[in-house]
Amino acid sequence: MWLRRPHITNVGAAIVRPARADQVDYEAELVVVIGRRCKNVVPTEAAEYVAGYTCGNDVTARDLQKLDGQWTRAKSFDTFCPLGPWIVPAAPSPGARVSARLDGVEVQHGVVADMIVPPLEFLAFVSGVMTLEPGDVIMTGTPPGVGPLLAGQTVTIAVDGIGELTNPVV
Repeated sequence: MWLRRPHITNVGAAIVRPARADQVDYEAELVVVIGRRCKNVVPTEAAEYVAGYTCGNDVTARDLQKLDGQWTRAKSFDTFCPLGPWIVPAAPSPGARVSARLDGVEVQHGVVADMIVPPLEFLAFVSGVMTLEPGDVIMTGTPPGVGPLLAGQTVTIAVDGIGELTNPVV
């Protein structure tokens, strides 16, 4: 969960498992897309800086994350940030489900209301650390159930009110 300036992977494009990673995991996430430059935003004004919301898969090479003791390399491989299928302007309802399906079987789910930090509060927090620019995305965190992606599988991330993001794994 943090700001990403990703190598965006489109709907339907392959997530490529790097040869140097033994464990590559999916992470279903609601994504906030920044619409205008902001710094030190207060939560009650945060919605004014949002272009919209989309689905994201915060793919992570978990073994490299543990080896490095931080997330930069583990989350930065090309194809590791699928986003889509589109950006919707309205925030999902508090009861909206965020889920992942692996080969059609649900493996992860939660609801927006259960997020540790609500999306607009998170935007405010991040903008207190760094200036956010239009097009920046904030991955808002993942519900329980993160797990491995294997070559040959297909992963679908869904957020109620936004849509579904499906990618094969190679």
